[in-house]
Amino acid sequence: MTKDVIALTPKMPDLRTLLAGLHAGGPDLGVNTLADGAVIQLCAADGRPLVSVEAPLLVQVPGETDRLLGAGAGAGSGTGPVLLDGPVWWTEARASTAVAEGGRLAGSFAGRLAHVLDGAVWPPEAASTEVVPLSSDITAIPVPPTSVPAVDVLTTRAAVVIQDRPVVAMTSWLSDALRSATADDRALQIVTQPTTRLTLPTRTALHGHPNRWVVQDRDNGYYDGLSGARLHWQGGIFTPLTDADGNPSLAEAFTAPADTGERQLVLSLHTRRPADENLVLGTALETAWQHLTGAAPAGWSTAEPVNLSWSTRRLTDFARSRAPHPTWLIAIGHPDRPALATLRVTRTPGGIEEAITLTLGYAKDEPPPLDALEPLAEALVTEHGLITLITSLRTARRDLSVPPHFEPPPIPVSFTLGPDETKHMEDARALHPPLALTPAHLGSAARPGLHYHLGDGTDPRTWSMLQHLTQRLKPA
Repeated sequence: MTKDVIALTPKMPDLRTLLAGLHAGGPDLGVNTLADGAVIQLCAADGRPLVSVEAPLLVQVPGETDRLLGAGAGAGSGTGPVLLDGPVWWTEARASTAVAEGGRLAGSFAGRLAHVLDGAVWPPEAASTEVVPLSSDITAIPVPPTSVPAVDVLTTRAAVVIQDRPVVAMTSWLSDALRSATADDRALQIVTQPTTRLTLPTRTALHGHPNRWVVQDRDNGYYDGLSGARLHWQGGIFTPLTDADGNPSLAEAFTAPADTGERQLVLSLHTRRPADENLVLGTALETAWQHLTGAAPAGWSTAEPVNLSWSTRRLTDFARSRAPHPTWLIAIGHPDRPALATLRVTRTPGGIEEAITLTLGYAKDEPPPLDALEPLAEALVTEHGLITLITSLRTARRDLSVPPHFEPPPIPVSFTLGPDETKHMEDARALHPPLALTPAHLGSAARPGLHYHLGDGTDPRTWSMLQHLTQRLKPA
């Protein structure tokens, strides 16, 4: 049963159109609002939610619907326009899994919006405009124990979310579910089919134990899509199965596929600059993007889909509006060069710090631009207050999505220390590290940054080299 249905329309659905769509269940059903009106719910007569609808989102970033929903997701229905290149209004409906008619109600809601506004529905087979009578015995269905629409099963230990889309993105629904679960000391556990993939922000969110990606495989049962551990439901949470020695049992489906030659270049950089009224955030990320792709990022947002066109000024204004609280953001590249970054902005006693992870995808015949790393490191040292930069290369998908099978860890390529990190070091430790690594001096001769070239990203032993180097460079 389809539970997530999305209407993609060239015009914004106004309140009247939304209400017309919500009449998919007939006049006997009611309407409720959550989150200060950002979520509208179609409810049974006794208030039980049947379908939850997120406020329409204007996606202005080209290729974003294809990235998250698959190629051609924004194609019109035949009489309507083609919406592939946007901008497009994204209106998402999420059906309750407790009611048999939920998926059909969500499909009729989205179908009505697409019909009125000449749009499209994802998935296409869910679309309809029919009235869906409610025949289930609602009184036999318990009232949901949570007001978070994304959560399907809630126990004292876990909030379980069932997803049936090709790519699980860090949507506002899922962000709310993660925040709620964390606040209540619960695990967030996402259950999918084995054909589903995650976006990088979703994978990052699930790395914190005991959060899990639970893959339901017909032949292997349940297993963790990130670690491969076989799972079972016990005590209100998915936990690993162990062998006689107490070690986790691995699912056969998690084995690594054949190497296709696709690679990902991963940059982890940390900057710090003084907090003043002229500070513009996001410029270090933009500089990295320009050096490695020849263009600025295409868009940014606080969740997926990434909907706002790239603007360092708007990004800065948003972070200032949240200060002194931290701000977490996503940036996305143009479709011809897969690139995605997460950015965390925090206020510290030393100034404003930005922690950035930027990942770029390359096909077998697209060599990653390793020769651009040292010039980039110098620009970050001289202009953006670089603290550290670690660059690595990994065998992984060009499209940056995360499949539910083994992927090798990244292999370091280079390591850079900014001037603030090197000024307290003895020259002997910094300039004559072990393994005959001679750093390149970047920026000012009086206060240089140090850039260490470690390899070409093909030798796993480079991790040991990096470990020895960082131990050597620790302040006395």
